[in-house]
Amino acid sequence: MAGEVKDQPDGRASRWDTHREGRRAELVAATVRAIDKHGPDVRIAEIAAEAGVSKPVLYRYFADKDELHAAVGIYAADEVLEHFVPAILGEGPVRERIASAIDAYLQVIEEHEQVFLLLVRRRPGEDPLADGKSRIASTVARILSNALSQAGVDTAATDVWAQSLVGLCLSTGEWWLQQRTMSREELSQYLASFTWHAFEGAAAELGVPLSALGGGQPPE
Repeated sequence: MAGEVKDQPDGRASRWDTHREGRRAELVAATVRAIDKHGPDVRIAEIAAEAGVSKPVLYRYFADKDELHAAVGIYAADEVLEHFVPAILGEGPVRERIASAIDAYLQVIEEHEQVFLLLVRRRPGEDPLADGKSRIASTVARILSNALSQAGVDTAATDVWAQSLVGLCLSTGEWWLQQRTMSREELSQYLASFTWHAFEGAAAELGVPLSALGGGQPPE
């Protein structure tokens, strides 16, 4: 009808969402710096000071400390994947790529040791790494599934293998950061060797040599 005003998308809402996500990312990065500096028992006041904001401003973007820790868990998972995925999908023999990917993971948790120790702590009803672990495991599962699909073999076990690898790396990483009985280089070699032989045996049962699997594209 003439003169009828049609509803138009409100660009302000979209801009606010973008601003809010950007601000949350800045606050998470500040939280990581504060944890690196003050350790797993960092106080909200110390996080706010690192971010240059007041505690009420911090709580404007995160409902509580648990939500902030969960966001840090996603940040940490993304850091791991940013280094792990290019290493495992790169050029060269599979065993070397596994070793590079394992070492890339260990480098990340060594760089942010206090953050990792905070995230692996357990309190009743809380797991700040839940979403991060799921993100890493699903990415690893897709990488394995893509490789096996290209080889024309069954991919049913890829979720199990991915979950096993994530659990192994988490528990071993926590033990190493707390005990420090060997260098990162030594741990990387042991963990890479264990992972290689585990996957090599599984691949042999499927009738495809693990060494025959090449690199690939990042999973969608």
